[in-house]
Amino acid sequence: MFLNALFSAVIVSLISLVGILFIFFGKNKIHNVIFVLVAFAAGALIGDAFFHIIPESFERLNSEIASLIIVLGFLFFFFVEKGIRWQHCHDKDCREHDKKHLSTLNLIGDGIHNFLDGVLIAVSYAVSFPIGIATTIAVIAHEIPQEIGDFGVLLYSGLSKWKALIFNLISASLAILGVVLVYAGLIKESLALYFLPAVAGGFLYIAMSDLIPELHKETKTIKTILSFLFLFFGLILMYLLRILMG
Repeated sequence: MFLNALFSAVIVSLISLVGILFIFFGKNKIHNVIFVLVAFAAGALIGDAFFHIIPESFERLNSEIASLIIVLGFLFFFFVEKGIRWQHCHDKDCREHDKKHLSTLNLIGDGIHNFLDGVLIAVSYAVSFPIGIATTIAVIAHEIPQEIGDFGVLLYSGLSKWKALIFNLISASLAILGVVLVYAGLIKESLALYFLPAVAGGFLYIAMSDLIPELHKETKTIKTILSFLFLFFGLILMYLLRILMG
């Protein structure tokens, strides 16, 4: 079953290359697309946390423990962001670095999430081949909208299109590491479950503390409407995926 799980993790990792659809957009066009992707990413991250990760955490862990870990995850990302901002700038006014830290935060949160996806895939295949296939399909359906949003966030943080694509692929490839460590006996599902609510807290922090405030900076009516629509679309898409995946 190891090869099946490994192949599935590779497929899931390659989903991150969905950003290649935007690689050949011109500079002006990609600038307009980025704003929409940031709004979509905010909705997808919030929806992922509330419709997927938190319900799963409450189902598998004690709700009080899961809630505490969510808060700790939120606080962890707060301190990580403070550390990154402090490292980049010691001045009172550090506007030039306002967006650069987003790539680091996003890659940390998404990397942990992808790693846990790999653990989940490995554990599912260990139970049975059909369950492994079903889990892989569910993860792929869940990853497509999130990876599009992640690519947008990396672009918005200042990375070039190719760098954003490569870093997103590296982050996604941690799913392969998750599979390998499970089959090597170094990671147990019971331990990995405690990281799940922490990821939810991280996603909520990124969306609410960084992405949504960026959307508020845009005052044009049409872009304000578009930001709301795509944020709402990200939420609805994650909710529909939750229903479809049962």
